[in-house]
Amino acid sequence: MSTTRPYSPGDGGPEPSGVPGMPEADVTVPATALGAVAPVAPSSLAPEAGGRQVRRLSLDGESGVVPLARDFTRQALYAWGWLPASGAEQRAAAEDVLLVVSELVTNACLHADGPDELFLSCDRKVIRLEVTDRGAGQPSPRTPHQAGRPGGHGMFIVQRLSLDWGVVRTPDRSGKTVWAELGAPA
Repeated sequence: MSTTRPYSPGDGGPEPSGVPGMPEADVTVPATALGAVAPVAPSSLAPEAGGRQVRRLSLDGESGVVPLARDFTRQALYAWGWLPASGAEQRAAAEDVLLVVSELVTNACLHADGPDELFLSCDRKVIRLEVTDRGAGQPSPRTPHQAGRPGGHGMFIVQRLSLDWGVVRTPDRSGKTVWAELGAPA
């Protein structure tokens, strides 16, 4: 589903933290602190209230942000039990998440002067990916989609792999947050 709704269906909008359903506390990791990427033990990041787990990565001014964002997301997937995958469905779900993160961050690099932040949240049913940038453009799948032509596939991929996606703009601030939600493996 292609959408520019700022929130998922049935969501009442942002909490005081600015993220729907999210408490104020979360884990923020500066990109420079990542170093070598290794799986994180599930106990190293306790779930938030209601079983939701969150991670935030600052990408502002960093180089190599696409692999950095993928590695950060992979670490979160290990911590949240999506990896190592126990079967084909779980492996496919994790690869879909990594691909959507890559596409969102790449779009911010190509069309919005680079990403500022990657935000991940996960509960038992859905993982939400958010990439914040300073760009004014409106992401949308290229229509009509032309499978054999180079370029223009990023938001089409996001649309196809996601349960839902959209764009949040903050009044009186430049930029936007592009978000996508994917279902957790069964």
